[in-house]
Order: sequence, then structure tokens, then C-alpha cells
Amino acid sequence: MFPYLQEINKFPYHDYRVMPHGCYYSPALVSGERYRLPAQQRLTFVLVHGSWADAHFWDGVAAVLRSHGHAVYTPEYAGHGIDPNKDVTHAMITKSVVDFITKLNLCNFVLVGHSFGGTVIQKVAEQIPDRIKRLVFWDAFVLKDGESVVDEFPAQMRKSFELLRAGSMDDTIMLPFPLFRDFFVNTATLEEAKQMYASVTPEPAKPLFEKLNLKAFYALSTPKSYLYFYQDNALPQGEGLGWHPHMSIRLGQSRLIVGDGDHFTDSRTRPAMLAQKFYEAGRD
Repeated sequence: MFPYLQEINKFPYHDYRVMPHGCYYSPALVSGERYRLPAQQRLTFVLVHGSWADAHFWDGVAAVLRSHGHAVYTPEYAGHGIDPNKDVTHAMITKSVVDFITKLNLCNFVLVGHSFGGTVIQKVAEQIPDRIKRLVFWDAFVLKDGESVVDEFPAQMRKSFELLRAGSMDDTIMLPFPLFRDFFVNTATLEEAKQMYASVTPEPAKPLFEKLNLKAFYALSTPKSYLYFYQDNALPQGEGLGWHPHMSIRLGQSRLIVGDGDHFTDSRTRPAMLAQKFYEAGRD
């Protein structure tokens, strides 16, 4: 088990926009050399972020995992990070991650997808299944064959996203702060929520509305896990909606790991807890 200080959940920087690179986490939560796991227990992780985020989303979690001896890779994908082109497709996003993995010749790794990143790892797994040790979906979309992400939204939520898309000049969707506050960072303080919102940028809309052919994914025998946080409100929870069991059950035989957190906050405020959950989801 990873030692983590569950009571430490304060946001460590007053201004999220001026955080030092690689410091989206509290140093107090990063364990030292004495907590490194034996070599046979160490894993390789590839972490794929979701919408309204970039690869820096993983900085704190990656630091904790590495402190325990794991190898961690955090690919950036098309239309995100420093890429100014928002006119991207889901296939372009998938190719970004596949190219990253093949260029580094990564094998036998745990592929983690968060939120929209679940749809990305579904498509990545179709292309390079022999390289993947296990798939981990953290409060992530597991789409049915022929579905799009917005197909999983309640009608009113989908309408809101369509209006936000229509109102943009470059076919993107920017989350209004009240929506971000209530749905993505509902367990954060108001100060923390504002600091995290400062990093949110408009999301390319097209990939959210694309219907995906996932027949090959559902023919795979790759081991799978689903990590579900009880307070994650990014998708309304209810009959025929939400992360678990609505999404998780689609994986068939899979490992279920649960935690207490929301959609965004814990990656910043409790990275050691999240790293522990990834390890539980990814280990043999």
C-alpha cells in the first residue's frame, strides 16, 4: 500500500496560473525513497487526461507514482496543451497517443483514461492491444459501439453543450464557471475551484459529438479495471446515467476500485490517494 496523508487536502498554491512547472501537487504528499516498491511490484503507467485539461493534469499523481519506483508517461494529444489547432477529430487524438507509445516503444503498461480519456483508451487499445497490460477507466466514458460522448448526456445537458458549441467562433466548448464548480470540483473550496478553473481552456467540440466504431474494442480480451469516485458529479447519477454501474458494467469482467472524491479536485489536492487507487487498479 502507498502511505498517504488523507487529512492533507489543502491546495498548495495561491495562484494556480503561476504554479512552477511540474508542481501541481503538495510536496508533503510525495513519499520519499524509503517507500519505493520492490522491482517486481513496479508498474509502467501511461496516463491519458480528459476534456478541459492537458497533460499537466497528471503532474502530482505522476510524481507520487515515480517516487514509488513506477515508470509514468503522460502523453499530450491533438488539440490540447500547446497545440493551437482546435480543429481536431477523435482519430487525430487517438493517433497522438498511439504515436507517443510506439515512438517510445512502450510495452506491458497500464493504460489509464480519465473522463473523455476513456474513449481515447478504447480506440488506442484497438490499435495496439499487444502492448497493454491492463486498461483502467477512472470515472471515464466507456462508450457502446456507435455512440458519441454526448449521447451519454441527459437531454438538458446535451442541449447546453450544443448551445455553447454554437456560440463559439472556433467550434469549441468553454465550461462556464458555475457548471465547472458544481459538476467537476464539487468537493473543492471556492478558492480551490477558482484556482483550478484558471487553467481550463476551450475544448474542441467535434470529438465529443463523433460516433465511434468500437466493435474491435469489444472483441478484446485485455484485462480491465474501473475506478469510481463516489462524489464525482460530472455526469448526473441516476437510472441509465452516470459512471458506475452504468459505464463500468460495459467492460464485462473487470476489477472495480472505489474512492471518495470528485472529477478533478483530488488530482491536485490528494495525488497520493489517487496514485494508490491507480496502483490497486493496475496491479496483478
